[in-house]
Amino acid sequence: MSAEPGNEHPQRARLRLCALACAAVALVGRAAPEPADVFNASDETSLATIDHAPWQALLDAYLRADHPSGVNRFNYGALRTNSADMARLVGYLTALQDADPRGYSRAEQKAYWINFYNALTVRLVAAAYPIESIRDIGGSWLTPGPWQDVHANVAGHDLTLDNIEHDILRPVWRDPRIHYAVNCASYGCPNLSADAFTAANTEELLEAGARAYVNHPRGVAFNGPDIVVSSIYRWYQEDFGGSEEGLLRHLIQYAAAPLAEQLRGFNGDVEYAYDWTLNAP
Repeated sequence: MSAEPGNEHPQRARLRLCALACAAVALVGRAAPEPADVFNASDETSLATIDHAPWQALLDAYLRADHPSGVNRFNYGALRTNSADMARLVGYLTALQDADPRGYSRAEQKAYWINFYNALTVRLVAAAYPIESIRDIGGSWLTPGPWQDVHANVAGHDLTLDNIEHDILRPVWRDPRIHYAVNCASYGCPNLSADAFTAANTEELLEAGARAYVNHPRGVAFNGPDIVVSSIYRWYQEDFGGSEEGLLRHLIQYAAAPLAEQLRGFNGDVEYAYDWTLNAP
């Protein structure tokens, strides 16, 4: 989905720069393997699990999942001032980087990458707090935000947040509900889950996240005969059926009865909006 003026997701700018990047690769020789190729491997015989208890403890301590707005709020300021918990978060991220996810089952990996993305985002925001938006962190004048900056290394490979979401989670799993799981620390984003993802609960959490977002006004809202939906559905239209008709089918699948009936009878225009305000208290 192309974004509104001043509201472009960094992934769009990333794609616009692809030609320049490819030219640069041609100058320096053979490109490094893509993250999707590197990490598209698993051990389905493995019964090993990854400990996400430290991340769960931080969610329990700093995430308010009952805010009347329906948008979960994370207390980045309180986390920043608690050196012990900041160290716990750094330790958790270090443990994730020390693990090679390819030695685990595919289900264990999916939870690993989602938690990794969310915990890394929280660390970046907490370290930079106070800020008004995650787009105030890193990046450049053309692509604001931390998504294209290297912040992790797994199995010897430097990784950005974009790598985790767009080069691993999306192409490997091809599950549109990934968008309801990874959180960009903004009001407009699907909620940061109050539960750490595990191989056992990922399916349940993905379904719950999809239903919660679709049935919240920042996901879908009627404006007279038209609907205003999240810009996520435009930025990544290919993940939601590849067209507005495909998107409507996706939305109807997760909409509660009253909204689903409205969507079935919808024949107006589709508009897009997104709020980058930080999801802080």
